[in-house]
Amino acid sequence: MELIIRKMKEEDWDSVADIYMEGIKTKRATFQAEIPTYEDWDKGHLNIGRFVATNSDNKIIGWIALSQTSSRCVYKGVAEVSIYISESCRRNNVGYELMNRVIEETEKENIWTLQSGIFSINEPSIKLHKKCGFRVVGVREKIGCDADGIWHDTILMERRSKIVGI
Repeated sequence: MELIIRKMKEEDWDSVADIYMEGIKTKRATFQAEIPTYEDWDKGHLNIGRFVATNSDNKIIGWIALSQTSSRCVYKGVAEVSIYISESCRRNNVGYELMNRVIEETEKENIWTLQSGIFSINEPSIKLHKKCGFRVVGVREKIGCDADGIWHDTILMERRSKIVGI
């Protein structure tokens, strides 16, 4: 499969939101129950590290974005990863390519730690993160309740840069 990774643009939002909804419907990717507006989503994510993956037909098949983890200045080099891949394109290295692109960009931007909170039942995401150099930091037991009233554990994973902040 031909894969192109490029910066996300505002006009990509409808496709990004569709893939986000696929993740919501799995009930194993996010506690989010509905898609936010682009404006709300935009406010909650950093301007760096926003990428989409497109196939040879220029169809968006995955996306990745970063959120600030804390407003405290000592954590300015720490960001949380959100990554979603279209169901039809999973297990085709799309996530791996997106993650590596964001790692490359964040290290240029002096971000030294990437972290992710992943549902413990989302084994493919945990495997992807490990493949990209993340390690398990811990388990957050019953950290959140989904729209169906089910409490979920999340696995806290992080990747510490070997070139930034050492």
